[in-house]
Amino acid sequence: MKLGNEQTSPKFRMIVNLSWSPLNSGPFVYFLMPSRSFCLRSTQQSYMHLSQKFYESMKACGDLKLVPVARKIHAQLISTGLNSSIFLQNHLSNMYSFCGLIDDACRVFCDIGSRNVFSYNTMINGLASSGRIGEAKKLFDEMSERDSVSWNTMMSGYFCNGKSEDTIKVFASMIRDSASIPNLYSFSCVMKACGRLGYVKLALQLHGLVMKFDSGIDASIEKSIMDMYIKCRVLDYAERVFLRMPNPSLFCWNSMIYGYSNLCAVEKAVNLFQKMPEHNSVSWNTMISIFTQHGFWSETLRMFVEMWNRGFAPNSMTYATVFRACTRVYDLEWGTHLHARAVRMEPSLHVFVGNGLIDMYAKCGHLEYARRVFNSLIEPDAVSWTSLISGVAQFGLEEEALVLFNQMREIPIALDEFTIATVLGVCSGQKFLSVGEQLHAYTIKTGMESYVPVGNALVTMYMKCDNTHKVNYAFQLMPKKCIISWTLMISAFSQAGDVEKAWNCFSKMPERNIITWNSMISTFNQHGFPEDSLKLFNLMLWKGIKPDWVTFATSINACADLAMLNSGMQIAALTKKLGFGSDVSVANSIITMYARCGQVEEARKTFDSITIKNLISWNSMMAGYAQNGQGRKVIEIFDNMLKMKSEPDHISFVSVLSGCSHSRLVTEGRMVVKKYKYEITLNLRNKQPRPLFYLEKFTSGFLIGLSHISAITREEMLHNRSCPFTNTCFPFFVAFPRPYANSHCIAVSLCLSLSHKFLFSPVRTLKPPRCKLDTLNLFSSSLISARAA
Repeated sequence: MKLGNEQTSPKFRMIVNLSWSPLNSGPFVYFLMPSRSFCLRSTQQSYMHLSQKFYESMKACGDLKLVPVARKIHAQLISTGLNSSIFLQNHLSNMYSFCGLIDDACRVFCDIGSRNVFSYNTMINGLASSGRIGEAKKLFDEMSERDSVSWNTMMSGYFCNGKSEDTIKVFASMIRDSASIPNLYSFSCVMKACGRLGYVKLALQLHGLVMKFDSGIDASIEKSIMDMYIKCRVLDYAERVFLRMPNPSLFCWNSMIYGYSNLCAVEKAVNLFQKMPEHNSVSWNTMISIFTQHGFWSETLRMFVEMWNRGFAPNSMTYATVFRACTRVYDLEWGTHLHARAVRMEPSLHVFVGNGLIDMYAKCGHLEYARRVFNSLIEPDAVSWTSLISGVAQFGLEEEALVLFNQMREIPIALDEFTIATVLGVCSGQKFLSVGEQLHAYTIKTGMESYVPVGNALVTMYMKCDNTHKVNYAFQLMPKKCIISWTLMISAFSQAGDVEKAWNCFSKMPERNIITWNSMISTFNQHGFPEDSLKLFNLMLWKGIKPDWVTFATSINACADLAMLNSGMQIAALTKKLGFGSDVSVANSIITMYARCGQVEEARKTFDSITIKNLISWNSMMAGYAQNGQGRKVIEIFDNMLKMKSEPDHISFVSVLSGCSHSRLVTEGRMVVKKYKYEITLNLRNKQPRPLFYLEKFTSGFLIGLSHISAITREEMLHNRSCPFTNTCFPFFVAFPRPYANSHCIAVSLCLSLSHKFLFSPVRTLKPPRCKLDTLNLFSSSLISARAA
């Protein structure tokens, strides 16, 4: 017969004897005692020798998990009459436990007449390994005497079944039991449980207890102590243990690097990596993973190249991590190069690598390549489907994404919470709201609404559909809520304009992060409560929360709304102190704040300090000059903006026209409008509509203002009642015939200001100008044209 690799191993040959059976001309497999003659000879052997043979066979069978062989060995044990041996019964029970036949092991245990400590320890270990920890605890309590193995087995069973607190309780009972002394394994097990729970005080006590039992000098226990401190996130103590090691192992070096990464100390992790006497694949993969987790995408690619040059072959997880970095920097060239290298190394793509490629190609805009990779996978998993659905939905192909989801269900593949959350994101709109509600019903039916990602996706979906009632309903059904859940609720109430409920939600949060604080500060600022926004900012600083650029930008905008120059200058100084002064969004807010407080020169200094200006930078500076009546400076900034090839939007033109209006720069205003009309024509011709098109609704109002400014200037100079500029202005006004509310407001306010100027004019000979009537005539004509259209 043909045997596999596992069956030709020394352990298998130990329990198999090939001989010729008289009943069959071919080879026949016998286990231990295949023939009657062998049985007769074995009876002449000593009991110890035969017991040793059975023990070796049971151990080999348990290691290989050969279930049929295990039952045959048990049968042969009964046939030889050795089944009453406690030694062999214990190992028979152990063999059944290793083979996963825990019920058979229990029957053997029950047949043991005089059980010893080893019998109990073996059965406790088998029950705990199969997840029946409750039965293991009952056996443990029945023991009349226990050794250190009994305690360690019970602790290990609790730990492996996720019951870390019970592990610590068993260890505490062991310490109180004077008959048992903890060994290195005892300390290692309880330290793992302590690290999983993050109990810092207990970690210090365990460290002291280790030193008391003179076990602290052992290299293995030092590893456990250091690993415990790392998992408890107290790197200072972990460093002390690490530095006291004469020759730290690679495991210790890698553990310390991992610990630094958990506390965002990436620089320390890099320095420690460079100090390592040698590296292994775990070291390189750990560093690559650290760079990816903290957003250092370029460093991730550089580390991968260095790893390859040093002769370390990447595995599937390495490729998946590097593909993620390529996705983040949108470096498709690098990604395709790595794809080719991965295919060259292994023709069949591992599913981890395939998932990374699908995500990369989809997010870089190459859906066809993503589909090819997906189709090349032998067995795509849930992550593969989710990545493709997410990529398709990203490009607005919601219907195709839902079709893929239906195909996924038909295969079928088990849906996880991330797949459901992705599809719910596809339904975040009125068009597919009914599909989202059906999926919501499915999550309730399957119990998946209890998963945090699914609950957050439901809240987001209903929030984007402006259904605050269902948002609140989905939120209340969540059994567990994370910070994202609470922050989404704040955003939902803010979107609905209910600041009070947003504040109540913020106050009830068990914990907050910087995003939550920013969301609440922004809510106050957006709904006309800048004072409360600044109060919350001060509270945030008092609680020791480190602000980010969003916090500073929002708070400075609140100072601008309140025209609080001193507070704005203090926050601006704090931004420089914390290293956010060079952030363009923060600088834009500072420009607005100085401009609204009348400090245009300071605003200009901040503007000039920005290395790479964005559209908001230019608009903020132009709006600042316009608000302060410096129209020519507005035009100067506008010209510089065009020279830098920064494309203006409707806000840019509004700022320019407003500056021209305030400074009575009629000719310059006309030129801007002419250029605007040319841009509109050019965009329509190229079929590339831009935000400039929306400027139409602002232009008519500003032209009215420009025309009146020109008219009143001429009347003051010529002292006549004519308003010749009305005819000049009219062609421009006809070009933009649709009046808007702001046009009406501007026209009325200008007329009132002109009448106010005439009534209080020191020149009594000046008669009321006709431009007021001309304004109303122009505005009425525009209204008539709009209605006719």
